[in-house]
Amino acid sequence: MSIFKRIFGIASAETHAAIDKLEDPVKMTEQGIRDLKVDLDKSLRALAEVKAVAIRTRKELEGAKTTAKDYEGKAVLLLKKAETGQIDVSEADRLATEALSRKDQALQQASVNQKSLATQEANVAKMEQNVQRLKSQIGQWENELKTLKARAKVSAASQKLNKQLANIDSSSTVGMLERMKEKVDQQEALAESYGEMADMSKSVDDEIDKALLGTGSSSSAGGSDALAALKAKLASGKDSAAE
Repeated sequence: MSIFKRIFGIASAETHAAIDKLEDPVKMTEQGIRDLKVDLDKSLRALAEVKAVAIRTRKELEGAKTTAKDYEGKAVLLLKKAETGQIDVSEADRLATEALSRKDQALQQASVNQKSLATQEANVAKMEQNVQRLKSQIGQWENELKTLKARAKVSAASQKLNKQLANIDSSSTVGMLERMKEKVDQQEALAESYGEMADMSKSVDDEIDKALLGTGSSSSAGGSDALAALKAKLASGKDSAAE
C-alpha cells in the first residue's frame, strides 16, 4: 500500500478508494513510475543548469579576485616608477588612485560573487540530495512493482481456480451420473428384449437341433438303443414267418 501512497500522493482512506477503482493496479503503478522518471529527468536537467550557473559564478569570483590583485600590482608599479623619476609623481598618484579604485570595485564584485556562489552551491547540494533520494525511491518502487506483479499473477490464478471450483455443482454432477446409469440400464434391458425376440422366431427344427446339440453323447446312446430294439423286433418277425 505504501507504494500507492507515495505515487498518488493521497491520504490512506483516499488511497484505498482510488485503488478499489483501479482496473489494473499493475499498469497504473507502471505509469506512475514512468511519470516519476520523467520528473527525475527534469530534475537532472535543472540540477545541471544550477551547476552551470555555480561554475560561471565561481569563475567570475576567481576573475574578480585576479583583477583586484592586478590593479593593486599596477598601483605599486606606478608608485615605484614615480620614485625613480620615470613618471611624474602627480600623474603616478592619479593613476595609482584610479587603479586602487578599480581594485575596490573588483573586490566588491568578488564579494557579491562569493555570496551568490555560496547560495548556488547550497542549492546544488540540496538538489543533488533530492535527486539521489528520488533515484533511490524509484529503484525501491520498481522492486516493489516486481513483487506486486508476482502477487497479481498468483492472485489471478487463484481467483480463476477458486471461481471454477465455486461453479462446480456436486448435486448436478450426481444427477448426471444417475441419468447415465439409467440410460445404461435401459440399453441393457433393450438388448435382452431383442434377444428374447430372436429366440421366439426360431423354428421347431431349430429347437430340435438345439436340443440334440445340447444333449451330446446321451442322445447318441438313446438312438443306439432304439436302433437295437428295432433290429430285435425285425429279427423276431422273421423267426415267426419261418415257422
